[in-house]
Amino acid sequence: MPVRITRLLSAALIGAGISTAVFAAATQSLTWRGDVVTANGVVKGVAKAWQSSGHGSVQIQPFNTASGLDAVAGGSADIAGSARASSGSATDSGLTFTPVAWDGLVLITSPANPVSNLTLQQVHDIYYGKITNWKDVGGNNAPIDVFAVASPGDGVEFSLRKLLFGRGSQPVAAPRLYVNTTQLEQSIELDPRGFGVTALSSVAGNPKIKMLRIDGTAPSAATVASGAYPLFAPLYLVTNPSSPNAAAAKAFVDFALSDKGATALRARSLVPYDAGTTLIAMDASRRSRILAEVGAHASAEPTQIAAAPRPAVAPTVAAARQAAPATPTLAKVKGEVLTPPPSSLKGVRGEAFTQVVAIDRGSFARVTSDAYVTHAKVAVAKASEKNAGKASVASKTEAKKRVASVDRKPARSYRVAAGETLYSIARKHGVDVAQIRSWNHLKDNTVRSGQVLRIESR
Repeated sequence: MPVRITRLLSAALIGAGISTAVFAAATQSLTWRGDVVTANGVVKGVAKAWQSSGHGSVQIQPFNTASGLDAVAGGSADIAGSARASSGSATDSGLTFTPVAWDGLVLITSPANPVSNLTLQQVHDIYYGKITNWKDVGGNNAPIDVFAVASPGDGVEFSLRKLLFGRGSQPVAAPRLYVNTTQLEQSIELDPRGFGVTALSSVAGNPKIKMLRIDGTAPSAATVASGAYPLFAPLYLVTNPSSPNAAAAKAFVDFALSDKGATALRARSLVPYDAGTTLIAMDASRRSRILAEVGAHASAEPTQIAAAPRPAVAPTVAAARQAAPATPTLAKVKGEVLTPPPSSLKGVRGEAFTQVVAIDRGSFARVTSDAYVTHAKVAVAKASEKNAGKASVASKTEAKKRVASVDRKPARSYRVAAGETLYSIARKHGVDVAQIRSWNHLKDNTVRSGQVLRIESR
């Protein structure tokens, strides 16, 4: 998700007072904003210890990494939380990233899924689009529903992709996108075919989530601390040296690194950064080993991860396209996020669309993903379905058929061209995605090149 759109959604959430906690005290107040992993794993525990030690209040505003870094750079927050190091972007370059803890990057699925272990190669291939069915990794004959956080700068996603692909902004075959790891985890709980990444500190002890072993090693605070579990990354507190509250913000970071801070971190399945001397020593060799094992290599991050300039007035439509780098295997990968700026989150609906074609092993060149947010775009259909809910099951089905048949001409066939998604097809024909799904009895938003669809023009 581009940073401009992240700002818009972040402002809406924070303005509505969602997920905000305040630890009150009599002295100076600090504002923290960032990803939910760092909020839950680091900041909430450290903030309580900070307050009980006689320091000031900390207002916690969890959302995602990009929103936190943008807020600290712009002066609307004093401290940010990030599950990744600086990307070298324009926004990051003026900030100070201080590692305070080590966390495990855990691949998760539903407890109903029989798969309990994956190799690093299998994890790489699932994200790369080479493995798409659970039966190929010892599970049921069912598609793998790959979930990801939409922002290309999300800390957990960035850190995992950096380990598996050599760059954190690597596009992956994940058509189901969420604004943060909390929403991703909630979806995994409900989908036995779901797959995604989050942090150990977020899901340790959660019986509704299964953490997958990697090459036979289960993620835990102990296996992360020893380096036996290979997917680990630092969590950072980020400050702005030019902020008016820079001294107080640095004092909070120093407290997180103290013995009292370390106690709070260990209580949440984290390894205090300074206690991870083994991890620091093995980090470079570990990264090289993982890349060699999966057949990847490190490369520079593209410049598009940098923050977009802050507009004086929000545009009518905020749009951004992330172009793939000019490499042989990714030359045709493309993605876009389209959304008008929301005045609130009421009626916001987000969906993701993927067009899938048969691909050779080693190639991810023709996978296309679109994600977009609409605002009450299908209000007529939803209203009809709500009224139909008062009737019997048969009446509900009939009501949905009537909704789909309003103001339509005779149906015609349409063959999906290479590179098209369900969303692009809907735009081309002036209809809604939900209608195309209904006409063709589609269970999700995936279409394949050459697939024939029924289209009923308005």
